Amino acid sequence: MNTVSNPSGLRNFTVFIAALFGLALLIGGGWLITLGGSAYYLIAGVVLLVFAGLLGRRSPASLWLYGLLMLATVGWGLWEAGTDFWALVPRLDILGVLGLWLLIPAITRGFGPALKAGKGFLAFTLAFAICVLVYSMFNDPQEINGSFAAAQPQQAQPIEGVNPADWPAYGRTQAGERYSPLSQINEKNVKDLKVAWTYRSGEFMTSNDSGETTNELTPIKIGDNMFICTTHQVLVALDPATGKEKWRFDPKLKADPSFQHLTCRGVSYYDQANTAEFAASLANVAPAQTSCPRKVYLPVNDGRLFAINADNGQRCSEFADNGELDLKQMHPYTYPGGLEPTSPPVITGTTIVIGGSVTDNLSVHEPSGALRGYDVNTGELKWVFDTGAENPNAIPGPGQTLVNNSPNAWAPLAYDPKMDVVYVPTGNPTPDIWGGNRTPNMERYASAVLALNATTGKLVWSFQTTHHDLWDMDVPAQPTLADVKTASGETAPAVYVPTKAGNLFVLDRRDGKPIVPVTEMPVPAGEAAPGDRVSPTQPRSALNLTSIQTLADKDMWGATMFDQMVCRVIFKRLSYRGQYTPPSEQGTLVFPGNLGVFEWGGISVNSDRQVALMNPMALPFVSKLIPRGPNNPLWPKEGLTGTGTGTELGIQPQYGVPFGVEINAFLSPFGLPCKEPAWGYVAGVDMKSHDVVWRKRIGTIRDSLKGIQLPPLKIGVPMLGGPISTAGNLMFIAGTQDNYIRAYNVTNGDLVWEERLPYGGQATPMTYEMNGKQYIVIMAGGHGSFGTKMGDALIAYALPDK
Repeated sequence: MNTVSNPSGLRNFTVFIAALFGLALLIGGGWLITLGGSAYYLIAGVVLLVFAGLLGRRSPASLWLYGLLMLATVGWGLWEAGTDFWALVPRLDILGVLGLWLLIPAITRGFGPALKAGKGFLAFTLAFAICVLVYSMFNDPQEINGSFAAAQPQQAQPIEGVNPADWPAYGRTQAGERYSPLSQINEKNVKDLKVAWTYRSGEFMTSNDSGETTNELTPIKIGDNMFICTTHQVLVALDPATGKEKWRFDPKLKADPSFQHLTCRGVSYYDQANTAEFAASLANVAPAQTSCPRKVYLPVNDGRLFAINADNGQRCSEFADNGELDLKQMHPYTYPGGLEPTSPPVITGTTIVIGGSVTDNLSVHEPSGALRGYDVNTGELKWVFDTGAENPNAIPGPGQTLVNNSPNAWAPLAYDPKMDVVYVPTGNPTPDIWGGNRTPNMERYASAVLALNATTGKLVWSFQTTHHDLWDMDVPAQPTLADVKTASGETAPAVYVPTKAGNLFVLDRRDGKPIVPVTEMPVPAGEAAPGDRVSPTQPRSALNLTSIQTLADKDMWGATMFDQMVCRVIFKRLSYRGQYTPPSEQGTLVFPGNLGVFEWGGISVNSDRQVALMNPMALPFVSKLIPRGPNNPLWPKEGLTGTGTGTELGIQPQYGVPFGVEINAFLSPFGLPCKEPAWGYVAGVDMKSHDVVWRKRIGTIRDSLKGIQLPPLKIGVPMLGGPISTAGNLMFIAGTQDNYIRAYNVTNGDLVWEERLPYGGQATPMTYEMNGKQYIVIMAGGHGSFGTKMGDALIAYALPDK
C-alpha cells in the first residue's frame, strides 16, 4: 500500500530512517570520542534513537525532543563555526530536512491534544535554523571587508623601455608586476565587456599526452604582434586586433604519457634595438651583428630552447644549432621529459637565464636543477649556477656532469635591469618527501630565493623559505619586484616572494634582508621517518596568507553531518600536529597542502598605488610513506626505466631511497574536501603597512561535479593561475575550478564582472591596447590534472565600439 495514503506506514518509514541515522551517529560518534574528537555526534545519535522510539509510540514528546536537538545543533554549529554558511550547512541539512518532513500531518496523525504545541515548537526551531542560515549568507566570518584609502594616481610612473600599450613579458615586465597602466576599461564600464575575438589553436589533449597536460599560457604582445605557445609548444604569432594567425613554428615535440608535465606558460622576447631595459648589462658592450634582431625564445618540454625570428617565424640560424639549443647538455640523466623548461626564460641585453622542471619523486637518478646563462644571439654557454654543487659556478669539464637531483627552478624568474640581478625561486631536491640522503650542499639553496648576477651567474645573496623541506613547500611563483614605501617614509627596493607554505616574504632586493619581519618559529616536534630528520624551526613572515594556521576537529567538512563525521574520524587518525608535521607511514596531513597557498600564478603589484593583489588557497593534502618491500622495490626490476611518472599525485616511487610516497588531496569517501570551504580567495594587501585590507571567496560550485551543473553558489574554490591589475581600478583573474573569468574592484574587492568560459581558464590573463582599444585576454584551455574541461580557446574581451 502507498505509504503516503497510509499514515502508519509513513510514520514507520520515518521511525526507521531516524533510527538508522541515530545508529550511524552512535557508532561513528563513539569511534570519534575514542580518538579525542567531538562528543556531539554520539549525543545526537542517542537523541535520534530516543526520538525514533517516541515517534513510534505516537508521543508528542518526540517533536519536542527533535526541536531541542535542532536548537542544540544550531548552537553547537555557531559555537564551532560562527556565521559561516558553508560550515553550518552540513551540520543542519539532514536534520533540517527530516524536521520539515515531520511537519507532514499524516506522520503525526493520532498524537493527541498536545500535538499542536509540539509541532509549533518544532516549526519554531526550524524557522530559527533557516534564519541563522540566511543571516550567515550575508555575514561571512572568513571575509575581510575593508577598502584602500589611496586612490589611483592620475599619472602612472613610466617603465623605461616598456610601451604602456604592450605586455612584452610573462609578468608584463620581467619584474613580474602583472600591472598595466591602461584604464580605458574601468570599474564603471567593465560590465559592458564583450568577446572581441577568439583564436582556436586546434590542439586538444590526446591519449599520448601526460595527465598533467595544461593550458597555462599568458601571451605576450609587442607592437602589432602577439606571441603564444600551444599545449604542444607550437609558437604562433597573432594579430592583436583580430586574433588572426600570422605565422607558426612547430618544434615537433615528441610528447609521451610518462612526461610529468606538458606545459608552456609563455615565451620570451628580445629586441636588440630596445636597449633601455637592459642598460646595466649592455654598458660598454657593442650590439652583436645578427640576422635576428628581434627574437622569440620558445622553451620545449623535451629539453630544448628555440630562438625564432619574431618577424617571420624562421629559425635564427646563428643561435646554437640552427636556432635550436639542447638544454640537456652536461646533465647526468637525459631521458626525455626528465628536464622540462615549462616557464619562459629571463632575457637581458646579453644573456638568456633559464631553469627547468625535473620529475618530482621519481628517483635519485634525475637531471640537475642548475640555472644557466646563454648568449642571447649565439646560444653559447656563459655560466652555470648548480644549486647542488660545492662550487655552484663550476662548469663541468670533459667527462663531468652537473650534480644530479639538485634543487631546480621551474617557476618563472624575475629580473632587475638596473641592478642586473635575476631573482630565482627554487624547489627542493627530489625525491621531495624523504630527505635523509641530502647533503649540506643539496640543501643550501633549496626552497629558497636566490639573487644572481645575470651576466656572470655569481651569487649576490640567498634566502631560504623552508628548512629541510619534506613537504614540497618550494617557492612556486615568479618573485615580484616593487618599490615599497616604508613606515619611515623611505622607499626600499623590494622583492615579494610567495610560497606554498603561505608566507609572503618581503625582502630588500639589494641584500635579501627582510622588510616585513621574519621569525624562526618552533614547529611541531615529531619523529622523522627512519633515516631522516626534521628542522626544529621554520621561517615565518609577518605577512602570511594562510586562512587557518592549524586545523582542528571543527574545521572538517562534508555534504552532510555523516561525511563530516567521517572526515573528523579520518582527521583524528592522521599524523598531524600543525604545519610541518613530518611525513609518516601512518599518513600525515599536510596543510597548507602540495597545491600551496600560492602557486605559479604569482601576485600583482601596483607600485603607483602601493597595492598588492593575490589569490591564496587553502586545501590540505595527505602524504603517506610506503616502505620498501616486495611490492615496492628499491629499483625497478630492469633498473631505472628512464621515464617520468606522468603525474604528481597518487603513488610516487622515489626509487633509491627507503620510501615511496602516496600523495593525494584530503578528501572524504564521497570525494569532497574534508576541510570546510573556502578553499580559494582573492585578497588585497596594503604595501605600506602590509595589512590584508580585504579578502573575498572566489568561485562557485557550478562545475564541481562532472556532468552535473550545480547552482552557481559562491563557496571559494581552488584555482591555478594568477591575477593582473590595471589603472582602471580592476583586478582580473580566472583559474578557478568553475569556468569563469572575473573582475574585482581593487579598492574594496567587490566582484564587478564575470563571464562564462567555454573551457577551464587555468592561466593568468593579460591586457594591452591596440589601435586605441584596450583588450583583456585569457587562455581558456583547461587543465588535465586539475580536472577542468579541456579546450583550445584564446579569448579577447573589449568594450563595444561606440
